[in-house]
Amino acid sequence: MLKLDNKPLSYDRAFTDAAGIQYPANWLRLSSVEEKTAIGITEVADPATYDQRFYWGVDNPKQLNDVTDEDGNTTTGLKTQWKATQSQICDSLLTPSDWRVTRAAELGQGVASKWLTYRGAVRSACNTRQTEINAVADVPALIELLFGQPTITRQQTDSEGNGVVDSDGNPVMETVANPAIATAWPTPI
Repeated sequence: MLKLDNKPLSYDRAFTDAAGIQYPANWLRLSSVEEKTAIGITEVADPATYDQRFYWGVDNPKQLNDVTDEDGNTTTGLKTQWKATQSQICDSLLTPSDWRVTRAAELGQGVASKWLTYRGAVRSACNTRQTEINAVADVPALIELLFGQPTITRQQTDSEGNGVVDSDGNPVMETVANPAIATAWPTPI
């Protein structure tokens, strides 16, 4: 990030320095490092980023569990918020087939077993995911549970749990299913 007089500068935007000299929008792209330095432009590291869904700021995670103060006011934690999100996803997966259940109830007919199986699997996945969310110990574990990669690469282990190495002493790696991610939703019919 470039700064002049402690103010951030954006490429392709005109700016004015403290002396009132105006610079055109393309000046930052066309000028050399020496020219930028000569007028007092400095380059500083971009501020650290963080996921605002889970953190208030860098290294400042939001609370994981609900907290009730002495006045009885409850502040909702991340676990409650993400369990509610799972319920919303469950609802969105069930809604397209609700008409089948309604029609069957109104006409006294049955619902095809594949639809009953699918709807049961959706509800079961929702319950399992909410249980998994409830079991996480910290915010990074919650992020991994919800947004982790489906596979991970790790060192192979032998039957005693020791790392396997090849003849040159290098670890033997394997790609496996990530055990820390949430149960998958069933594939829609």
